[in-house]
Amino acid sequence: LHYGTLLGSRACATMAAAAWGSGALYALLHTATAFSLRLCQGNAVDQFFCEIAHILKLSCSKSDYLREVGIIYFSLCLICGCFVFIVVSYVQIFKAVMRMPSEQGRHKAFSTCLPHLAVVSLFVSTAMFAYLKPPSISSPSLDLLVSFLYSVVPPAVNPLLYGLRNQELKAAVSNTYIFNIHKMHASRTGVSR
Repeated sequence: LHYGTLLGSRACATMAAAAWGSGALYALLHTATAFSLRLCQGNAVDQFFCEIAHILKLSCSKSDYLREVGIIYFSLCLICGCFVFIVVSYVQIFKAVMRMPSEQGRHKAFSTCLPHLAVVSLFVSTAMFAYLKPPSISSPSLDLLVSFLYSVVPPAVNPLLYGLRNQELKAAVSNTYIFNIHKMHASRTGVSR
């Protein structure tokens, strides 16, 4: 996909700046609100990081709680808008790819899009589960696992997915993996290389 050719470098830079700016504003909004909360149940959060929902459980002020919940609902509206934009973009991309005359071109385009779509789907599904699950199935260990899945796994998987298109990196990972399996097998059977 040639974003620079199709959209122009100015449009790409504007979209990147909008994404960074809105992310920074969103983080600043939640950080400022979280620091202004009055906590009456201690300040220890039994979580992977200071998740907003868990900080709210420690709050003793109803007005602070309602203000943060309002910010969360506003954020959900923005997130839903972004999600709709992503879905519409992918529908347009898939339409364009399906119109490609060459099978090789379609394969290359899908191999570019599908890993990104998988990472976005993982992030969105685990984040939705984290925030929309009923309290009856909530447990500290499940909350920890889900927050780990949506906060650590997508950023960790992204470089791996995009880096594996690089043939040198793919060969290095493959060789290391095969070497480690052979070494593990040799140690179990007592046979050396």
